[in-house]
Amino acid sequence: MNAARLEEILVAFSSTRIVVVGDFFLDQYLEIDPTLEETSLETGLPARQVVSVRCQPGGAGNVAANLTALGIGEVICLGFVGDDGEGYELTRALRRLGANTEGLLLRPDRFTLTYRKPVVRQPGGRLVELERLDTKNREPTSPEVEELLAARLRELGPGVRAVIAEDQVQEAECGGITRRVRETLSDLASARPEVTWFADSRARVGEFRGLIVKPNEREVCAAAPPGDSVHEDDALACAQVLAARIGAPVYLTMGREGMAVVAGERAASVPAVAVAGQIDIVGAGDSATAGIVSALAGGAGLQEAAVVGNVVASITVQQLGTTGTASQEQVRARFAESEKLWESTARGS
Repeated sequence: MNAARLEEILVAFSSTRIVVVGDFFLDQYLEIDPTLEETSLETGLPARQVVSVRCQPGGAGNVAANLTALGIGEVICLGFVGDDGEGYELTRALRRLGANTEGLLLRPDRFTLTYRKPVVRQPGGRLVELERLDTKNREPTSPEVEELLAARLRELGPGVRAVIAEDQVQEAECGGITRRVRETLSDLASARPEVTWFADSRARVGEFRGLIVKPNEREVCAAAPPGDSVHEDDALACAQVLAARIGAPVYLTMGREGMAVVAGERAASVPAVAVAGQIDIVGAGDSATAGIVSALAGGAGLQEAAVVGNVVASITVQQLGTTGTASQEQVRARFAESEKLWESTARGS
């Protein structure tokens, strides 16, 4: 793969429509200035002083944010938010990015999924994150919401090039990707093979069928233990078992070791881009997903898409204290810095 081939892939992004369905979170960063700390008169406990509040899309929203930053022509969001202030902030943030939020259901019976992230400003401007505060739904998603999401998936027009299922909620049946929605995705993947169907899941990656999946080493070994003949920590063997089970390729992410692309009996390694200095891996998986799927929708082969995913992730991990994104200009520049890594990447694989 060379710069000319990368340009062929990138130029297709502006005419591409991609759907993101699943768990849309609000990432709410609360920046604390420790020099302003007070003592509560009522409790005697420290009262930390918040001096800045940043609201960003997280989970499926972060995938959507990365897609818009990469210049995808239309990013369509399917999921739900609560009838609350967090839902307002999340929807507003997505709209500001240019995402289509008409498919986000406003539900008075659900919380907006929220990660509250208190961060303390250190001398020199460095931010140190404290314990996170999570708001999630602990009761199952209603059949009504399931059917609304499944129906909107079935109604997707012919112009959609890819669908990304983002299964972020670990509590089974409590998020946007329930068993019923997974079954709908599998049925559609079989009926519409011209569309790229892709899933990322923290806890249930082994339950998808017919969709490309992107687990890390821990997730793939939990989803597909290969049996007595293979060591339980052999992530590549687990990925091969998983690919056979789901009937679709697997992108195995391995941190600094890059990715392995497993399709059928074939496995190919795609190296990571080495980066210097401090890194922040929060949201790196989402940015890799956006890069991979954008490239596949733009006509890239499986390995070429892994290259784009690795390049995008190498850019976002250098953005500290935030869930970062990457532009096409940044992708071109980073690719050029590391082009020798990609010379052997097969075009059509």
